[in-house]
Amino acid sequence: MKNLKRTFVLVCAAALLGLAGCASTGGPGAFFDDAGTTIRVKQAFYDEPSLKVMDISVTTEKSVVTLSGTVKSRGQRAKAIAVARKVEGVKQVKTDLKIGKSK
Repeated sequence: MKNLKRTFVLVCAAALLGLAGCASTGGPGAFFDDAGTTIRVKQAFYDEPSLKVMDISVTTEKSVVTLSGTVKSRGQRAKAIAVARKVEGVKQVKTDLKIGKSK
């Protein structure tokens, strides 16, 4: 009986450690969540007529969206940041957008 209790406690402890490890890594679903967020941001840009989609690149990692590329003005840069911030799943927006002539 004592061995059965000890085995039960060890199994429970191993299960708890395993579950805790899964929670800290973000799991395989995090990639798909980030991909979905990227798609939603790109769609929001596409739906916004004042933004030229081709010149803005969007990447997402751990719900943090990074915008890069070239926009024509500070107003366009601010608009892109504002549009990205409103998208579901975005925790933060970082920008590497340059102001200059578009390609």
